[in-house]
Amino acid sequence: MNIRHLLTASAVALLAGIGAARAEGSITIGMQLEPPNLDPTGGAAEAIDSVVYANIFQGLTRFTSDGSVVANLADSWDISADGLVYTFQLHPGVTFHDGSAMDAEDVKFSLDRARAEGSTNAQKALFAEIADVTVVDPTTVRVTLAAPNGNLLFNLAWGDAVIVAPETADTNATNPIGTGPYTFVNWVQGDRINLARNEAYWGTAPALETASFRFISDPTAALAAVMAEDIDVFSGFPAPENLPQIAADPRFQVITGSTEGETILAMNNKLPPFDNAKVREAVSHAIDRQAIIDGAMFGYGTPIGTHFAPHNPAYVDLTAASGHDPELAKKLLAEAGLADGFTTTLKLPPPSYARRGGEIVAAQLAAVGIRTEIENLEWAQWLEQVFKARDFGLTIVSHTEPMDIGIYGNPDYYFQYDNQAFRDVMAKLTGTTDPAARTALLQEAQGIIAADHVNGYLFQLAALTVAKAGVRGLWANAPVAANDLSAISWAE
Repeated sequence: MNIRHLLTASAVALLAGIGAARAEGSITIGMQLEPPNLDPTGGAAEAIDSVVYANIFQGLTRFTSDGSVVANLADSWDISADGLVYTFQLHPGVTFHDGSAMDAEDVKFSLDRARAEGSTNAQKALFAEIADVTVVDPTTVRVTLAAPNGNLLFNLAWGDAVIVAPETADTNATNPIGTGPYTFVNWVQGDRINLARNEAYWGTAPALETASFRFISDPTAALAAVMAEDIDVFSGFPAPENLPQIAADPRFQVITGSTEGETILAMNNKLPPFDNAKVREAVSHAIDRQAIIDGAMFGYGTPIGTHFAPHNPAYVDLTAASGHDPELAKKLLAEAGLADGFTTTLKLPPPSYARRGGEIVAAQLAAVGIRTEIENLEWAQWLEQVFKARDFGLTIVSHTEPMDIGIYGNPDYYFQYDNQAFRDVMAKLTGTTDPAARTALLQEAQGIIAADHVNGYLFQLAALTVAKAGVRGLWANAPVAANDLSAISWAE
């Protein structure tokens, strides 16, 4: 069925913005980035999950606001003694938004599709240990692994692992059909995406009837929209310098928390001169992290020296290994045969941390002789040029996927780091379930990439949310890129 036909006249009026006052049961959420598409299984952009995760699409498991993994489309599971076989019991009676049943065949299709040789899934590595997916009956699925993987339930909670139907998988990018509490209504390109409550939802009905995601890339315009009360919530507020002003206004609340977003100055490890470890080390020592945090984020952010979230118990503070030392950076460049420096590209996506931070980074690099040609790219351009084509020298981006240090084990990933010793550590981690042993391996992995200066590690992105005072149920922290509408309501 076409969900557009399910909207009542009043819902359509709300989505069109008719009426000056906020209608009961509706909400408008501001975001800086517009997603390039709406298929989390076929795109790498954080903005996709920010709209669809837990709202339109669901997986066997899911992340909650505190980062824990809980059951979702899977009611329960059993794990064999050898850790190789996971048997999932699916929630009965679940339907997709088009009215078709969601069953074990859809789970098999989704997991097989994600791990297929020609898969376009941005996190295909999450499914690498799956050897077979078997349909036992309509509500039972058996997943057999080639080797034990203590991360499987965690991996299945990612947006890249949501369950989709074979009939609609190819069109989810523009017309997403999932099992979640909200259905897709329409997408006004360059402006907003509208959702409506799924009245046939299998779980607890959410409080909100309709939701609109509005895209406002300019920080000044974002502030204006908030102050004019055109926006009810702004997730990832892009003008941190204005937070004290907003917090002092009783109409609003400011919520600050942590994210999984490691913000990095990524280097193309296969492009000369970044294929030289001394050059990468020079770049790392040219960076003044705190100056970037203060100048671009107005103090919001935590310095990092490796690709790992400081709030994770396994985190190791390795910032001293790449501390700000311009003279050492110049010495390293000279040792690499580049005493006069060199010129490279610095390609920046739209977020404020990248555009503002990029100007500061460029000045810091220039101070040691590294000249950068800044190119400001729209998100789709960044994905095409940097992420897919690897046509860059330097870039700044925040990796918001949870505990994603495993990306350094993929030599084809956009920064093209190739280290067999690191991959060996990751392989051991996958087969390890003992918590203490896993911590030791994660710490070893952090040390390897810090010592190799794979990228310039800048800071952990803060979760900055502004909202009207009456909004309840917002996540403070962001263990995954999500605006979970099912938890949001208005105060009575």
